[in-house]
Amino acid sequence: MPEDTPSPSAQFATLLNAQGEAMREFWSQFDTIFDTKSAPQPVQNWNEMSEWADNARHIHAMWLEFIAEKTDNTGIFTSSLDPAQFMLISQGWAKAAPFDAEATQRFAEDSLKLWQSVLGLNATDDAEDSAAELPRKDRRFNDPAWHTHPAYALLHQTYLMLSDYFVSTAEHVEGVDAEKKEQLAFATKALADAMSPDNFLLTNPVVLQRTIESKGENLVRGMRHLIDDLKRGQLTHTDSSAFRLGENIAATPGKVVFETAMYQLIQYTPTTDTVLDVPLVIFPPWINRFYILDLTPKKSFIKWALDQGISVFVVSWKSADASMKDVVWDDYIRSQIEAIDHVRQRLEVPAVHTIGYCVAGTTLAATLAVLARRGEADKVKSATFFTAQVDFEKAGELKSFIDDSQLEMIGQLSPDGYLDGRYLAATFNLLRGRDLIWNYVVNNYLLGEGYPAFDLLHWNGDVTNLPARWHNEYLRDLYRDNKMVVPDALEADGTPIDLTRIETPVYIQAGREDHIAPAESVWRMTRHVKGDAVFLLAGSGHIAGVVNPPAANKYQYWTGNSAAPTLEKFIEGAEEHPGSWWPHWLGWLQEHDATQVPAKGKRIPGKTKKDPVIEDAPGRYVKTR
Repeated sequence: MPEDTPSPSAQFATLLNAQGEAMREFWSQFDTIFDTKSAPQPVQNWNEMSEWADNARHIHAMWLEFIAEKTDNTGIFTSSLDPAQFMLISQGWAKAAPFDAEATQRFAEDSLKLWQSVLGLNATDDAEDSAAELPRKDRRFNDPAWHTHPAYALLHQTYLMLSDYFVSTAEHVEGVDAEKKEQLAFATKALADAMSPDNFLLTNPVVLQRTIESKGENLVRGMRHLIDDLKRGQLTHTDSSAFRLGENIAATPGKVVFETAMYQLIQYTPTTDTVLDVPLVIFPPWINRFYILDLTPKKSFIKWALDQGISVFVVSWKSADASMKDVVWDDYIRSQIEAIDHVRQRLEVPAVHTIGYCVAGTTLAATLAVLARRGEADKVKSATFFTAQVDFEKAGELKSFIDDSQLEMIGQLSPDGYLDGRYLAATFNLLRGRDLIWNYVVNNYLLGEGYPAFDLLHWNGDVTNLPARWHNEYLRDLYRDNKMVVPDALEADGTPIDLTRIETPVYIQAGREDHIAPAESVWRMTRHVKGDAVFLLAGSGHIAGVVNPPAANKYQYWTGNSAAPTLEKFIEGAEEHPGSWWPHWLGWLQEHDATQVPAKGKRIPGKTKKDPVIEDAPGRYVKTR
C-alpha cells in the first residue's frame, strides 16, 4: 500500500466520522423532518379498538390451530416441506469478503450524498420532485409513501446503497476461484433481496397504511395465506382453483395412444383436412408439466401447430416416486427413442420432426448422438431446441448450486429416491427472488391481497418430482463437469455420446433474457453439431421467449449468421423482427419436407375401433402429484 494511502482502519474511521456528522445534522432537524403530529393514528375509538382486538385474536387462533395440526404425538413440529431443509442448499455461501479500500471510499461518498438528498426532501412538497432527487431508484419503492416521508426515504435509500456496496464487494472479491466468486455474489444478492425493508410490516409504509385502514384485516387474510402455504410447503402465486386440467388449461383435444412407466404419449386431433406427412414429436422437460406448451387456447403452441397442419405428439412425463429411484439419464434417452419409434410405426412414416425443451432438449441432443452412432440418424428429419443447453461452461446462476457440498446436501433431501419438486421450484424462484418470492410475500402475507388467475403462474406452481439418482448425475456430469461436449466422455444405453456426429438439421432457439438457460450457453450448441444449424434469438426469457403466439403481437426475435464465431458477432449482424418467431420456425420446418397427406386413419387418434386408445388428453400422468 502506498505510504500516502490511509490504512483501512483510518479510512473506516473517516467514514464513521462523516456519517456521524451527517447523522447529527439529521437529528437536529428531527422535529422539522418527522412531523409526528401528522402521523396516522391507528385507533380512534373503542369500537375500532374492538375490531383490532378481534383481528388479533383471529390471527392468534389460526396460528395455534395450525401448530396443533402440525405437531406430532411427541410434541415435535413437522411441516410438509421444512423450509430449513431447503436452506441446507445454501450452506457455505456466507463468507467474509476482504476489505476493499476503493469500495469503502465510494461507500463514504455515497453515504454523504444520500443524507444530503434526504435532508433536502422537505424543500419541496411535490412527491415526484422529491423522488427524482433521490440518488437510487428501484421499482420496489415506487409508491409515493416511500418518498414523501423522509424517514422512509432514508430507510430505502440506505438499504439500496448498502445492497449495492455488498454486492459489488462480493463481485470483486479476490483470492477465490471464479465459481466460488459467482456463488458468493449470488448469495449476497439473495440475502440483500431478503433484507429489503419492503418485506417487513414495520418498515413498509404501504403495508402500515393498509393495516391502519383495514384495522388489521389485511394481516388476518395474510396469515390465512401463510398457513395455507406452510401446509402445502410451497409459495402460492395464483388462484389454483381457477384452472382445471382438460377444461380450461391443457384442453386441446387428443388421446393417450401409448404409455410406459416413464411417460404417456399424447396424439392430438388434427384441425385441418390435410397435414404434413412428417409428424412432430415434442419432448417437454420432465422438471415441469408438459402443458406449458398447451396453456389456454390463445397461448397454446400445440393448438397453433395443429392449426398449421402438423400432426402433433407430446410426451407427458410421469412425476417421480419411490418406484423410480434407480432411473437415470439412459432411461430418458431410451424413452425418447421409444417414442420416436412408436410414432413412426403408428403413422407408417420413416422419420419424425422433434422438439426438445430445456433439459429434454439436452437429452434430445444425446438421443441424436446415440442414433447417429448406431446408424439410425435418419429416424429424425429435424430437431428443434427450445432454450436447451449442451455446453454448460456458461450455464449461469444455476451453477451456484452444484459444488460437491451442495450436491451432497441435495442428496439429503431425497431419502426416498426422488427429489420433491417443491425444492426445485424454490430453487428456480430464488433465481428471480424479487419477482417470484418477495413480491408475493408482500402482496400475499402483508397486504393480504387475493391471488390472480394467471395460467402461467399456475403451471409454474404445478411441480413435478425428479428421480434423485438421475438429478444428481445430471448436475455433476453436465453442469459441474461439462462432460457432454467431450466426445465419448458419457454414454447412454451402452452407446458413447459424441455430439460432433450429429448431422440432423437443427433449429436452436434461445431467449435473450433467459436466466435459466442463458443465451450464450444455448448458442454454444452451434459449436458442437455438424449438421445445418439455424440459431434464433427470441425476446424475453425461458418461458415467455418460447410461449409467444403470433396473435399476441409481443416481443421480437433476431435472425442472422448462425455460423458466426460468437453470440456477440451474431447479434452485431442480426436482423430484428417484430412479434412471434413461431412462423419463422414453421417455414424452416416446411423447407425440410412440405409434403401433405389427408388427415385420416390413425392421423385422427381413436376414431375407429381398430385404433384403441388409453384415455383422453391430457391423461393421468399430468394429474399425478
